[in-house]
Amino acid sequence: MRGTSNRTEPRLLAVVGALLGALVASGCAAMPDSGGITRVELSQGSADKNLQARVYPVAPSRGAKPRELLTGFLDAVTADEGYDTARKYLTENAAAHWKPESGIRVYSSTTIPSGQDVTDADTTVTVPVSGQWVASVDEKHSFKLVFGQNNVSSDFTFVREKDEWRIDTLPPEVIMNETNFRNSFRQVERFFYTAPDPSAVASGNVGQEVLVADPIYLRRRIDPLTLAAQAVADGPSTWLSPVVRTAFPDGARVERVAIDDGRVAHVQIGGADLGEPMACRRMATQLFYTLADQGKGQVERLELKGQRGACTVGRGDEPPTGPGALAGPTPPMQYYQRADGSLVSTDEGRPGDPVRGVLGKPQSNTKPPLGAVAVSRSGTQAAAISEDGHQVYSVPLSDSAVAMGEPVLSSTAKGGDKEDGFASPSWDGRGDLWVVDRNKQSPRVMMVRGAKPYTVSVEGLTPGQTVHALKISSDGVRVALVVKSPGVAARSLVFGRVVHGGTPQAPTVTINGVRKAAPTLTDVASVSWAEADQLLVLGKEADRTQQLYFISTDGSQSTDTQLQSAESMTTVAASESRGDSLTQAPPVLAMGEVKQADGKPSETKAFRLVNHQWREASLIDKPKLFFYAG
Repeated sequence: MRGTSNRTEPRLLAVVGALLGALVASGCAAMPDSGGITRVELSQGSADKNLQARVYPVAPSRGAKPRELLTGFLDAVTADEGYDTARKYLTENAAAHWKPESGIRVYSSTTIPSGQDVTDADTTVTVPVSGQWVASVDEKHSFKLVFGQNNVSSDFTFVREKDEWRIDTLPPEVIMNETNFRNSFRQVERFFYTAPDPSAVASGNVGQEVLVADPIYLRRRIDPLTLAAQAVADGPSTWLSPVVRTAFPDGARVERVAIDDGRVAHVQIGGADLGEPMACRRMATQLFYTLADQGKGQVERLELKGQRGACTVGRGDEPPTGPGALAGPTPPMQYYQRADGSLVSTDEGRPGDPVRGVLGKPQSNTKPPLGAVAVSRSGTQAAAISEDGHQVYSVPLSDSAVAMGEPVLSSTAKGGDKEDGFASPSWDGRGDLWVVDRNKQSPRVMMVRGAKPYTVSVEGLTPGQTVHALKISSDGVRVALVVKSPGVAARSLVFGRVVHGGTPQAPTVTINGVRKAAPTLTDVASVSWAEADQLLVLGKEADRTQQLYFISTDGSQSTDTQLQSAESMTTVAASESRGDSLTQAPPVLAMGEVKQADGKPSETKAFRLVNHQWREASLIDKPKLFFYAG
């Protein structure tokens, strides 16, 4: 049964809410003249535009041929009523053993070849479904991109059962095209606690555990709250599990989830003893932030009940363990470096004041000229890299800091090359400083704890690939790396896990689990953590101008939020700091090269993104840098 069919999208049997109105208004759907259901086609981009269709499955018709049945089966697996109807397309044996929860294989589009119909003499027929494989979702609901041109084919074998054709063998994963996947599934953030660092000395917030986002994809309309809660109870993804832990015991079951008019979520679970108050609260906190994210901030408290014990938690509970708890004060302070080299703290309502200490004063001939600067999440310390990239200084932001002091790191990189030496200083929320040494002879990633430097092992890069820049998350267990490959000018984005080991006297640190992100980006200019699980990326796709993108740690690109950007941007900065709100985001900061109308050289200016509009920041002087703490 070979040939090519133009069919790549499913038949949708009903469309609800705004989508139906939009289709009728645009002339894409017609009201039926008589009873019955009108079939409607969903356009390729509808899911991306947040116009979601509710899909009702159709059972196999009598006498249907294999190709028609396969079309119906691929439609039925996208239905919003589970897989009961899809099982009717299978033989009794196949239906009994099929486990659609084992995973999903996402194709850019699905194609069923055309060909001659089967005859009455045929007893077995194999029909392939082909397409470009772009992503997978595993049994833990974790999303993973598939890179490269992966044109694959999956076979479905049909046999006759009770005089009707039925699918007898099929792939272990559910096959779904990308449009259907986006229509039927949505990204959900579930939360787990940071694993303890055996090399850290507990003081201040160093030993404080905080929640880390673990993104998954769940059905949009099939009991999403219960599914999300159960996904928390089931434990973290394979990728994140080495650096987090959960309060839930093995075998915990979520029996019911409901949200009342007072914005309190009520969760009933089994298989877990809630009699110990601290254990109950830790489980409830994981559930609260997971469900509060589902409700976009509409859940204020959560009550967790079991056969033995109950507890209640909310967003303002102490100590703060919510996502971004180590990101710094709220609202986050903004910083810029003036033309004279002095560092200034500011916010949206004032031009700013010089920071305390030596970094708040104009540079003089007695000081090393400074390049990149980064302020710690607490706002009490700053890292400064010398302009030639040879030294890294860690300087207190206090009146007692009257001199730069000795560098905490030195590089043997040759001078005169801006792509050589130290770059990209970044602080985690526990006070550790991270920096990249782009020394071409000996590239490395370094962590500075206190005043002591430690070399960070980076595992999983391709041969010859080097780290060009990095941004560490506030929780300190995930890192975004901008990497360069030999002979390639463009930069690409990968994510890694941060695994601490050793002892307080001899710490070790490794970045592993490296995975690619944002496959459509051909270059990455600047990155910044913007959400518990999202990175703000300034980059570009092939044959397009530079744009801003939100990229999740699973590598997927958000289509829900669009940001205006300009080709002239050089750097961007965002903040994870949210306080008690999951939906309130500080403005994005940017530096840009603005062309002058009179033909003069371009001028560097600072901007804030306010109400989806870029506005020039009113600062004391022309800035060299504009950024948030971290």
